[in-house]
Amino acid sequence: MRFSSVLPLAFACSAVAVVIPSPKAAWPYGPLVTDGRWIRNTKNEVVTPVGVNWPGHGEAMIPEGLQYASINKVLKDIKSLNLNIIRLTFSIQMIDEIYSKGNDTTVKESFLKALGTTNGTAIYKKFLQKNPQFDDTTTRLQVFDAVAAEALKQEIYVHLDNHISRAEWCCGETDGNAWFGDTYFNVANWKRGLAYMADHGKAWPALVSLGLRNEPRNATNNPTISKTYNWETWYKNMIPAANGVNAANPGLLIYFSGLNYDTTLAPITTGANLGSGTVFRKSDFPYSNKLVLELHNYQTTATTCPSITNGLYNGGYNALNATDPKVKNVLPVVMTEWGHDMSNNEYKGVYQTCLDSYLGGLKAGWMFWEVGGSYYTRQGKQDFDETWALFNHDWTNWRQKASAESIKEMAKRTLAGTKKL
Repeated sequence: MRFSSVLPLAFACSAVAVVIPSPKAAWPYGPLVTDGRWIRNTKNEVVTPVGVNWPGHGEAMIPEGLQYASINKVLKDIKSLNLNIIRLTFSIQMIDEIYSKGNDTTVKESFLKALGTTNGTAIYKKFLQKNPQFDDTTTRLQVFDAVAAEALKQEIYVHLDNHISRAEWCCGETDGNAWFGDTYFNVANWKRGLAYMADHGKAWPALVSLGLRNEPRNATNNPTISKTYNWETWYKNMIPAANGVNAANPGLLIYFSGLNYDTTLAPITTGANLGSGTVFRKSDFPYSNKLVLELHNYQTTATTCPSITNGLYNGGYNALNATDPKVKNVLPVVMTEWGHDMSNNEYKGVYQTCLDSYLGGLKAGWMFWEVGGSYYTRQGKQDFDETWALFNHDWTNWRQKASAESIKEMAKRTLAGTKKL
């Protein structure tokens, strides 16, 4: 049968009055807001997002792995690790195509285009076998709808992330998606796409936040665009985009990523001059209680914990410290990407143990990269194996049980006692 993204409506008959509780009285107790360095729900509890990335921005523009597992299974397994959020990535290309065609592309058509007739047909059949609620009329966005609907059932928050413009593996300085105005980074389309997804997400009660852009970086092969790679350009583009998201869906938290592949937000936290006197001031936003900072970290070669934590603090985690005289914008900070190879014992090394201690001590949120053990296609190779994933290749079990267990314990430590703060 065809999957419907329309939520069931409340009804009443002459014999029985049906009372539907207010959304604010039920999980996720939203909309969420920020309070200094914390995120809070309508019960005034601290909400600390700890979760995992679920890519959906690749060439097929469908959340990965659904030829191997059902949406229900993927989310159930995520929940079993004490994780409470998914960072669900999408490409602007998906929305561009909706505007161009006047409607969304079906899953079947998308698989055939991305994988070819033979492989696309085979993967599509497996997709239907694992997810029989779908059929030939199901569109890509309806799969996203289904993920969000199941996340609601399992009480898992959804964070939407605009990962890239042209649907493909991310990220590089020469991929045409690096910086505002780059070959495939049409700024007007990007803003339109963000607002579209924010508005569409109104039908997803589990959706609590949206990331404006993944890993802004220098377009090194595009000299004209590269000249504009600076904080002032960042500000002039990010602020209007955030305004558009807030106008489309005022309930969402809005995540700002920094430069250099989102590894630094230094001048944002300190309120420094971004160029020509431009300054990021939290107080300038009418929706200042909706702003969150995000950082990425992949320092897998670090040999000491202080070398990691010092960089993180100065790169943006100082925003959590209201007593630091250099900090002008106190905001929540979430590490929306970090990770390492999950097929060996790297979880025992300096990198993860340091992040475990640091983020757990700060009670600061994080999202591991990534959940799935394979991609429909990545960098020209179909059924690409992902060793940096919680699941094994066919999404049937954890790639390494001990590595997955370490994520579970890290989540437990980060979340311990946070609701009462």
